[in-house]
Amino acid sequence: MAAIGDLQYAGRASPWPVAVASLMIAASVILPGCKSGEGSAASSSPPPTVAIGAAGSTFVAPIMAHWIEGYRAAHPTVQINYRPIGSGAGIEELKKGLTEFAASDAPLGDVELQAMPPLIQVPVTAGPVCLIYNLPQLDRPLRLSAKVLAGIYLGDIISWQDAAIAKDNPGLRLPRAAIIVVHRTDGSGTTSILTEYLSKVSGEWSRKAGHGLSVSWPVGLGAAGSKGVLDFVKQATGTVGYLELNYAKENGVPCAAIQNEAGEFVSPTPAAAGAAVEAFREALAKDVRNPIVDPDPSAKNSYPVSGLSFVLIPKERPDEETQRAIRDFVAYAISTVQEITEGLSYAKLPESVREQGRQILGQLSAKGQPLR
Repeated sequence: MAAIGDLQYAGRASPWPVAVASLMIAASVILPGCKSGEGSAASSSPPPTVAIGAAGSTFVAPIMAHWIEGYRAAHPTVQINYRPIGSGAGIEELKKGLTEFAASDAPLGDVELQAMPPLIQVPVTAGPVCLIYNLPQLDRPLRLSAKVLAGIYLGDIISWQDAAIAKDNPGLRLPRAAIIVVHRTDGSGTTSILTEYLSKVSGEWSRKAGHGLSVSWPVGLGAAGSKGVLDFVKQATGTVGYLELNYAKENGVPCAAIQNEAGEFVSPTPAAAGAAVEAFREALAKDVRNPIVDPDPSAKNSYPVSGLSFVLIPKERPDEETQRAIRDFVAYAISTVQEITEGLSYAKLPESVREQGRQILGQLSAKGQPLR
């Protein structure tokens, strides 16, 4: 067995293999024992005529599965297969033309777009990045200020009994244990959101590590994918890592409350992430790629480590039917179906942001002509 310091998690990047595998099944399935003409729903459904491959963010995988299922119910001839392999890997596959669209929690900047085929980036959802930990002796949730969180990830705070942590958690009996930092090794949009936040609240972090899908971590042990981070944290006392809210809740791991600019310690919830989106409404109107981390003190109820997720689609495609199906699917995702997002641990996008998304979708074309 490898020592803990040498441990690297491999295998599936996706923590939702069953849900995602189900999306690979064709829209029309003839059940055993059913004869032609018996009138079963399966035998009467038309076979899929449009097959769409997509890949990317693990952050959006659960809600993507719901969108695909809902869209397929109304459009049985369209089959969408989404593989949650991480934002970085999804973008790379899109760049190579291996998928029809990608999902990323880190939109591409102007310089990065130059290395890609012409594409659009549509915001489809938002959510919090949770700081999870393994401290079973705590009798209430951990609280972390921006300074403490940056200090932990910089390696300046190495013990759970550090005075700075105790100050954030008055009266809490903190364990006499070393802090073990766990981070993603793959290109991750979740990493991008967290490091965007750390760069904003800590000049030292910005200088030493910066932000992006992958960074040079000052300290910590690496694990591949959300599942790798979760497994590591669950197995080792004293660890701290980061996950998307849906996956953290699904696996029952505790999440820290993070102090925002208003001085409030806020737990990661869909409503608190939604408050962060609202706080940046004007900035998003100018550029929908604007980060939504660490809102100003007026956003008292906002969770400061939140981010938007995007679908990336090539602007032009020779196949009009496929391009139209992709456009209509993304339009469905940002329609009234957004009402279900909070129940799935995501923030509902404001109507203003959804309208921006619809306008961006209008840039798509096929065979050199705008889509009808």
